Amino acid sequence: MPANFTERLTRFAEGLADESRSILNDVAGKMPEIDIKSDLSYVTETDRQVELRLRELIEQEFPDHGILGEEFGSRDLDAEYVWVLDPIDGTAAFVAGIPVFGTLIGLARWGRPWIGVIDHPATSERWVGVSGERATLNGVPIRTRACNGLEPALMTNSNPDFFQPAQRAAFEALRPLVHYTQYGGSCYAYGVLACGRTDLAIDGGLDPVDIFAPAAVIEGAGGVVTDWSGADLTLGWKDLVLASGDHALHAYALSVLSKAR
Repeated sequence: MPANFTERLTRFAEGLADESRSILNDVAGKMPEIDIKSDLSYVTETDRQVELRLRELIEQEFPDHGILGEEFGSRDLDAEYVWVLDPIDGTAAFVAGIPVFGTLIGLARWGRPWIGVIDHPATSERWVGVSGERATLNGVPIRTRACNGLEPALMTNSNPDFFQPAQRAAFEALRPLVHYTQYGGSCYAYGVLACGRTDLAIDGGLDPVDIFAPAAVIEGAGGVVTDWSGADLTLGWKDLVLASGDHALHAYALSVLSKAR
C-alpha cells in the first residue's frame, strides 16, 4: 500500500471526525431528541445527523468504497475498502450527559480493521491509528504497555449487563484474577488502553461499528484485539471482544475465558 494513499485516507478520516465533532459541540449541554430502537437502545437525532453527514462526504470522495453505519445500514460490504461508522458510541452516556461518548470512524480493508479514529469531543482528544503500523493521541505517538500476567492488570468493561448468562460466567471467572475492573468507559476505554493506561478491555453485545476503529488504533499502538476464541474480527463478526495491550497477557485472558465457557 503506497504511503501517500494511506496518508490520504487517514487525513480524510480525520476530516470526518472534524465534521462529527462540530455537530456534537453544537448540541453540547442540550437535551437530545430520543427514540428507542427495537433492541431497546437509544438513538437520537444527533446520531442520525452525524452519520448522514459522514456518509455524504464518503460518497462524494470515495463512491466505490463500501459503508457500514450504525443507523443507516450497509452497502458494498464486499468492497476492498469499507467505512465503518458509529456516529455516537455511548449514546446512553450522551443522553445522560456523561462525557464518555465519542465518534468512531473505521476503515476496513478486505474486511479487517485497518485505519481508525476515536474522536472524543468532551475532552478534545483524538486517537488515530493504522493497524500494525502506528497510533497517535492528538498527534503524539502512543504505545500500549507491557503487563506481566493477570494479577497486576487493569481491565475495563462497558457494561456487564450486555453479556448473556454463559458469557457473564466467563467474565466473572476472569474478573477476580485482575487487579481492578473499571466500568462504563465506552470508546474512551479503548483509547486509554492504546495509550498504555490500562491493560485489558472486555465486552459483549458489540457490532463492527463499535470496535473496528478502536481495534485499528490499539493494533497500531502494539496491542491485539480478537473475539473470545482468539479469532480476528471481520465485518461478519459480532458480540464478544477482548482487547489487550500485551500479547502474552491476551493469551492468558483467552485461556481463562475458554476454560470457563
